[in-house]
Amino acid sequence: MERSFAKEVKQLRLGQGETFHGEGILAVTKALLQSGVSYVGGYQGAPISHLMDVLVDAEELLSELGVHLETSTSEAAAAAMLGASINYPLRGAVTWKSTVGTNVASDALSNLSSAGVRGGALIVLGEDYGEGSSILQERTHAFATKSQIWLLDPRPDLETIVHMVEHGFALSEHSNTPVMLELRIRACHVHGSFNTSDNKTGRFNKNRVIEEPDHDFSRITLPPSTYAQEKHKIDVRMPEAIRYIRDNQLNDHFDGDIEDVGIICQGGLYNAALRALVQAGLADAGGNSRIPILALNVTYPLVPDEISNFCAGKSAVFMVEEGQPDYLEEAVNVILRKADLQTKVIGKGPLPMAGEYTAEVVLRGLSEFLNQTKPTGVDLAAATSPIRDLDQYKAKAAELLGDLLPARPPTFCTGCPERPLFSAIRILEKELGPTHVSCDIGCHTFSTLPPFNLGNTVLGYGLGLSSAAGVAPSFGKRVISIMGDGGFWHNGVTNGIGSALFNKADGVLMVIKNGYTSATGWQFVPSTERPREGRSTGSSIEKVIKSMGARWLRNVPNYRVGSVMKTLRQALTGKGKGLRVIVADSECQLARQRRIRPEIAARLQNGQRDVRTRFGIDDEICTGDRACIRLSGCPSLSIKANPDPLRDDPVTTVLDSCVGCGLCGEVSHAAVLCPSFYKVDIVRNPNLWDRINDGLHRRLLGDAAKAPI
Repeated sequence: MERSFAKEVKQLRLGQGETFHGEGILAVTKALLQSGVSYVGGYQGAPISHLMDVLVDAEELLSELGVHLETSTSEAAAAAMLGASINYPLRGAVTWKSTVGTNVASDALSNLSSAGVRGGALIVLGEDYGEGSSILQERTHAFATKSQIWLLDPRPDLETIVHMVEHGFALSEHSNTPVMLELRIRACHVHGSFNTSDNKTGRFNKNRVIEEPDHDFSRITLPPSTYAQEKHKIDVRMPEAIRYIRDNQLNDHFDGDIEDVGIICQGGLYNAALRALVQAGLADAGGNSRIPILALNVTYPLVPDEISNFCAGKSAVFMVEEGQPDYLEEAVNVILRKADLQTKVIGKGPLPMAGEYTAEVVLRGLSEFLNQTKPTGVDLAAATSPIRDLDQYKAKAAELLGDLLPARPPTFCTGCPERPLFSAIRILEKELGPTHVSCDIGCHTFSTLPPFNLGNTVLGYGLGLSSAAGVAPSFGKRVISIMGDGGFWHNGVTNGIGSALFNKADGVLMVIKNGYTSATGWQFVPSTERPREGRSTGSSIEKVIKSMGARWLRNVPNYRVGSVMKTLRQALTGKGKGLRVIVADSECQLARQRRIRPEIAARLQNGQRDVRTRFGIDDEICTGDRACIRLSGCPSLSIKANPDPLRDDPVTTVLDSCVGCGLCGEVSHAAVLCPSFYKVDIVRNPNLWDRINDGLHRRLLGDAAKAPI
C-alpha cells in the first residue's frame, strides 16, 4: 500500500558526520544522493521497495540538486532512461519490482548491458520472492547472468546497504557495466542508523547541462559493434569487476572458532542464517558466530579465489541460497573443483529447493547440515534441540486449536468499485451462461478467488485482451477480457487494443477506470484526475480508444449493477463483429476515503453540515440465505444471531466498516433477491431544516407505531 514519506525525507538533507535513523528504503535514497546521481526514475505501480514514493516526496530536494525524476509508465520506459549513462558520465538509478518488472524491461536492459556504460547505472529491484510474494516465483539472478549485469544482494543492515549503493555506482563505472541491487521486502523496511555524508551533485545534471552530444558507433548495438561488445564483456568487464569486488572487499567475512565447516550465504539471507545460529547456540545476539560465514553482498560475479580461500581446509560448507535453480551452489562447486578442493557443498537437500527461507526453514536446514557433517566442537544434541522443541510447540498448538486455521484469501477493499462488475457478470451468467474471462494483473485479479471465481487466465500486466486472442476464435460465444487503467497505460494500449483492432477481434473488453494504479496503493497514471501538482496530463482513456478506431464504446458507472448488466448484455449478444469496449468508471474507494476523510474532519471541526450514507438490513425481512454475500463478497457484509427467538438461522448484517457505496442493495435488486436492504443518511451538525424534518419523521413514525393493527 502507498504511504507518504513527507516527514521522513527531511533526513535526506543530513550532511557529513551526522547520523541517519530510519527505514531501509530511505537509506537507499540517501545513498543515491550521496553518490551524485543525475537522474532517477522507475515504475511507481510496483512499489515493493517504495523507492518511487520516497523520491516523489523528496522532489523539492532532488530539484535543488539538479536531479531529474521520471515517473515512468512502465518498467521498459524506466530501463530505457539508463541509456543516458551509455554516452555520458551521468550517474542514474531506476527501480521496479522484479522479476515481472525486469521481464518488461528486458529489451532495454539487454541493449544497455551490451553497449556498456560510462556513467554508473544502478537498477534497484524489489526482490519479491517467497510466501509473502504477490508475483510468480522467479529470481533476478538468472537475468543478471544472462545479460552479464552485476548483481548486489546486501546484508539487511543500513550501513551495508548504503555502502553497496555507493560501491554499486563505482563498480558500474569501473567495469563499464550496469549493476542490479536487489532488496527483499524486509530489507526495504528494516530500521537502523548510519553516519551520513554530504549530498553530491552530478558532473552533469539539469542544472549543469551537457554542451555537445557524443556519437560513438562502438556503443550502438548493431553488428559489428555487438561482436566487439560481447568480447569486451568477457575480456575486460568481467575481470575488472572481479578485481574491484576483491580489492574493495565488498563481500563480508566473519571468523569463527569451528574451523572444519563454514557457511556461505546470500547477503540478503545473512540475518536468517545468523538467527538460526543463535537459536542453535552457535552465535550470540551480537552477531558473533562460532562457524565462519562468507556473506555474498555480490552474488554475481563470484570471486573464485575468495571462495576457494574460504573453503580451504574445511570438510563442508553450508550453502544458504534461496530459490531455484541453485545457481550459487553450482557455481561454488565448479570453483572448488577447478581449485582441486574437495570441500563438500551442502545446500539444497537440507534446505528446500524452492520457497522462502524463513528463520524456521534455515534452522531446520542448519540442524540437518550439522547432523550430516558432525563438526568438531559442536554439541549436536544441544544445537539441534530447538527444532525438536519447535515441533513439540507446533504439535501442542495444533492440539489446542483443534483444527487448521481457516484460509483467508485476499479480496477487494470495502466499497471497491471493481466488485460490482464481477457481481454483474455472475448474475448475467444465469441468463447467458458462463464464458471465458481473460483476467489481468491488478485488483481485478481478486475476481479469480471466491466468491466470484471469474478469470481463466492471467498472463501479464495490460495483457488481458491479448491473452484472449488465441481462445476467442475457438469459443462458441464472445469472451470477456479485463484491463485496469494502470494496465491500459502500461501495456494495454498497443499490445491489447491496438493488436485486437488490427486483427479484427470480436470480443468484449472491460476497462476498469478507477483513477489510479490501485492494486499497489494509489499511484497516479496519465488519466488520474487528481494527481500531484505538475503531473496532470488530461489524458483520456475513452479518447485514446476512439482514436485507435474502436467503434463500439460505452461508459458505465460501476456501482449501477443493473446498468452494467444491460451494457454487458448488449456487448455479448449484439449483432455484427468487432471489439466492444466498456469503460467502467468509478474512483478507487480506498483513494476516495483518503481524499474525503480530511475534508469531512475539517467540515465537522468548523461546525459545517455533513451527511454520511450508510446501508443496513432489516432483521425481520432477511431470510438468511446470504445470497447477497455470495454475489457481492463485500467485507462489510457478515452474519449475526437472529434476534427473533422463533427463528434459528442467523441473519445478514452490515458492519460499521460500510462506506455507503450501495452495492449490496444494487446487487439484491439486480438479482431479484430480497427487499431487506435500507439506506440511511446520518446527518452531523444538522441545520434547522434537518431538525424540523427529523422531528416530523419521528412524529409520523410515533403515530404509526400507536395505530391499531
